[in-house]
Amino acid sequence: MMYFLRRLVYSLPVLLGVAFLCFSLIHIAPGDPLISVMPPDASEALRSQMMSIYGFDQPFLIQFWNWLWRALHGDLGMSIATSRPVAAEVIAAVGNSLRLAVIAVLIGFSLGVVFGMISGYARNSIWDRLASLSSIFGVSIPHYWLGMVLVIVFSVYLNWFPATGSAAGDGTGWRWDWDHVQYMFLPAITMSVIPMGIVARTIRALVSDILSREFMVGLQARGLGRGRMFMHLVKNVAPTALSVMGLQLGYLLGGSILIETVFSWPGAGFLLNSAVFQRDFPLLQGTILIMAIFFVLLNLLVDTVQTWLDPRIQR
Repeated sequence: MMYFLRRLVYSLPVLLGVAFLCFSLIHIAPGDPLISVMPPDASEALRSQMMSIYGFDQPFLIQFWNWLWRALHGDLGMSIATSRPVAAEVIAAVGNSLRLAVIAVLIGFSLGVVFGMISGYARNSIWDRLASLSSIFGVSIPHYWLGMVLVIVFSVYLNWFPATGSAAGDGTGWRWDWDHVQYMFLPAITMSVIPMGIVARTIRALVSDILSREFMVGLQARGLGRGRMFMHLVKNVAPTALSVMGLQLGYLLGGSILIETVFSWPGAGFLLNSAVFQRDFPLLQGTILIMAIFFVLLNLLVDTVQTWLDPRIQR
């Protein structure tokens, strides 16, 4: 418990630093944030009025403090482009990304663990080469290109799955039925390829290393069965593998911009891409902040579970 509390305290300065960087980098970017809400021939009086409404006429540090204080109370401001609350848009988008990430995790991690175990146990065999080839394919291929290929094959030629979009529109009416789930198959498969390859290569290296350790050779010499040997192997592989999986889950949520854009999936990545092109500063800041908080909390959870699996980490 004390380890968890200590890690939680360490996470607070990280979150504060992320919030400051997020706010600072967006304000340093060139361009006019009010370009999407003002006509090209807007007068200087109208421009000054809009700057005052959105708080852009105040000093930078005051803007940051006001934004941070409102964010701590759940108010991320209003979107410049849509005039809707940023918090509501971001929460709906993050929910859609989480649904997609869960399916991608189930596919990618399952295949990655299977391929990694096969490669680690059957080193230098034909199965090792095939599994390693699959993992290298997953790491190397551009996922946005794979997404377009899947759309051409399974949507255009075979007409098995919808090409883009979501049956629930913005995701507020989502249900776990076939009419909605079928929209997830192609983007989820595309997202699962990279974590599958990374997890497979990680587990292969871990299994190969642990099987060659002296304590495993000693356990085998004592006559332990395959089942108990496998459990000892899993206990030693789990902490490092879990750390890699936790990072990959965070990357799936934060690094899915291109995939969600290709498939027009209304998730956090698609919302972030739209905010960038519309120069919607409040929406951009809110999306980045929520995704960063999720990533930090996910790492905190992974650290805690790692400590539970391997008490040596706490010491």
